[in-house]
Amino acid sequence: MTDATTGGPLFDTVVIIGVGLIGSSLALNIRENGLARRVVGVSRSAENRAKILELGLADSVTDDAAEAVVGADCVLLCTAVGAYASLAEQIGPHLSAGCIVSDVGSTKSSVIADIQPHMPEGVHFVPAHPIAGTEQSGPAAGFASLYKDRWVILTPLPGGAREPVERIAALWRACGAMIDKMDALHHDRVLAMTSHLPHLIAYTIVDTATQLEDDLKSEVIKFSASGFRDFTRIAGSDPTMWRDVFLNNREVVLDLLQRFQEDLVNMQRAIRRGDGDFLFDRFTETRDIRSSIVEARQAGQFIPTEGE
Repeated sequence: MTDATTGGPLFDTVVIIGVGLIGSSLALNIRENGLARRVVGVSRSAENRAKILELGLADSVTDDAAEAVVGADCVLLCTAVGAYASLAEQIGPHLSAGCIVSDVGSTKSSVIADIQPHMPEGVHFVPAHPIAGTEQSGPAAGFASLYKDRWVILTPLPGGAREPVERIAALWRACGAMIDKMDALHHDRVLAMTSHLPHLIAYTIVDTATQLEDDLKSEVIKFSASGFRDFTRIAGSDPTMWRDVFLNNREVVLDLLQRFQEDLVNMQRAIRRGDGDFLFDRFTETRDIRSSIVEARQAGQFIPTEGE
């Protein structure tokens, strides 16, 4: 895809800091679609840096984020959100005027608070969140179709320039994604329900299974039905990533968790009382929600997550 204003690639040099599932899938799309003349990968792991080059995900790699961003016109932060503040502080003084900085974090209010103060004048920050992922991680986990027909939510800063936002939107559209825009706090509330709370529940259910007696636990694993298998798949996501998500969206998650606990108590009471009508009505409502998700083409095999 070319830049409509120049006729060339969207960007000259794209720096991807954190080339895990999300970052490597981005790199594949950028390379395959000619979205940048040059891609630079940043990873702290020597093993990952070697793998990045082996897979052809970048033209060069380094463990020095500050060095990597010099002269770049686009920088994509694809690490766990807990690292964003430190990274922004490191790279801020080395960013060129006109550079666009974006991210893939699944919390936006905290990300804006962590990154924006370190952006120098003339540098544009465009917060973004791709609603796509798997439980896999690392440079080899990426694949170009990860974002096809998936939503990417942009949360532009009030008063920011329009052109950088449109360029980041164009980058994601070239990856096959659909774009929506919303306020950062609204994003955090929506994602707390659609992604963060489900992950917390999955981790908790699987943790409950680990506390069972050894003979019962072995049978649970042996005879896992599809429901429990889905929970274990979600709970197999990167622990660092999700620790940071919950700590950075804690107030919204705690509010929803309280509401969920109240609903769970109502279910518990209905089961104890043998209230079949209550259970049937609730199960019918939730089935309708599932039908809506299928109709919206969001019932695929991937789980919402963020990359490293």
